[in-house]
Amino acid sequence: MIFRARQFEFVFPRPALVMGVVNVTPDSFSDGGKFFDSRKAIQHALELVEQGAEILDIGGESTRPGAKPVGEKEELRRVIPVIEELAAKIKIPLSIDTMKPAVARAALQAGAGIVNDVAANRSDGEMWRIVSEFRAGYICMHAPPALHELQRKKRIVPEVREFFQERLRKLKAAGISPEQIVFDVGIGFGKTPEQNLQLLAGLRSFTKSKRPLLLGVSRKSFIGKLFGADVNERLPASLACATLAVGTGVQIIRTHDVVETIQAVRMAEAVLSRRKNA
Repeated sequence: MIFRARQFEFVFPRPALVMGVVNVTPDSFSDGGKFFDSRKAIQHALELVEQGAEILDIGGESTRPGAKPVGEKEELRRVIPVIEELAAKIKIPLSIDTMKPAVARAALQAGAGIVNDVAANRSDGEMWRIVSEFRAGYICMHAPPALHELQRKKRIVPEVREFFQERLRKLKAAGISPEQIVFDVGIGFGKTPEQNLQLLAGLRSFTKSKRPLLLGVSRKSFIGKLFGADVNERLPASLACATLAVGTGVQIIRTHDVVETIQAVRMAEAVLSRRKNA
């Protein structure tokens, strides 16, 4: 299985890719605007690369519940200088985490290679035309049209599986090769804690699509709801989810905590490789 994002190519099976998160926002749930200044964001990104991140995901608009929308000009002001400088300094793919086609285009022109689209449940095809034009990677995440509107279905796994199948057909029709596509079950987006757990338990069923899976569970609020843990106390549960995910065939782990996540998933992979020979 191959994932292509412009000039980058990853061939699976291989060790899971760890994607480091760079929030250029004043109101991120995870870091509280610590890297809102572009210089600090760039320095943080370079540190994540030194720590072993193989993809960087750069976002200029918080998608946490209750976050205020950010205008296009402001989002561009936040992310484009960061992407331009990083693209000149590092040799790993940069992902733009955005819902806006114009921001995606500008980011790809600035050197990004992947569009991480939390609004992949869209009816307009402009974003997909841009991805096709640039031959960029595309992370297709499941979420309701209103990102945090709770899903009422008791069994969420079949719904997400059907969504991926339907999106795959639409993306192909828009000129996007399957090799450009990664699926993300959208933990925390319009899901109850129980539905999040169902999705984590059912991750293996999504591997039948023959496309890489990305899991973004790092520091998510549902962990806090389950254990009463604030955002800085959610690393153990985040690592548990990451290691379980690798065991079920997830290929990309999106995280704020790169060092810890790499160590956890590499240990899981080391054990799993011995299990096959036991």
